[in-house]
Amino acid sequence: MANSRSGDSVISRVIRVLEAFDRDRPTMTLSRLAARAELPLSTTHRLVEELMGYGLIQRTDSGELRIGLRMWEISARSLAAMGVREAALPFMDDVLAVVHQHTTLAVLDENAALYVERMSAPDSVLDAARITDRMPLNACSSGLVLLAHSSPEFQDSFLSGRLTKVTDETPTDPGLIRRHLAEIRQRGFVALPGIGVSEWLGVAVPVFGAERTVVAALNAIVPRDQAEVRLIVPALLTAAHGISRTLAPRPRRLPVEPG
Repeated sequence: MANSRSGDSVISRVIRVLEAFDRDRPTMTLSRLAARAELPLSTTHRLVEELMGYGLIQRTDSGELRIGLRMWEISARSLAAMGVREAALPFMDDVLAVVHQHTTLAVLDENAALYVERMSAPDSVLDAARITDRMPLNACSSGLVLLAHSSPEFQDSFLSGRLTKVTDETPTDPGLIRRHLAEIRQRGFVALPGIGVSEWLGVAVPVFGAERTVVAALNAIVPRDQAEVRLIVPALLTAAHGISRTLAPRPRRLPVEPG
């Protein structure tokens, strides 16, 4: 793979171009894109022209650039995340009917909880845990659930690294986090207020896939002064069980021999 004078590969430069687009700036001019990607204008122009040829970047009616639908098409082929998302949608609707705020679905991606779905009440004011958002595993209830059910080796690796403090209540002490993880495995849920957003409480439970491996975390997010954990937990557990049953492989029926 050819490298630039700076030593960056073509792939790394393409990633920088694509990552320059985000929720706050979904469209931009070529010069703005070059600045955000920290690439020369000529290099950005050449990469954008090729990416447009594959439909990965599109031009808006106003002439600005944006991520193309082809990118969504390719990302939708991530069966691990999309499969559990599709299975979860009907059950998340049931959770939302109970919490009247937010319910989310997150999967483990490297050292973060990646949100692959969120359902929200129309009048909720919280603008967090949006689809494609990432949160440190120690800074959200979903992340703690995913960490609690990961391998001991992964836990050791994560807890030995730098732990991000998002709010004053985000746990960053490895010993305290390990105690939280043990409680999650014992109780089957976590409900820690203020660790990701100070004014809100996240309640999360694991979603099991084949062979009882945890494939996602199902979460409800509510204002901490309105939290009814005793009502939220049963709703989440019931929904998670339904998702797990949907994901479980069905026994293959043997053909009936004519008798």
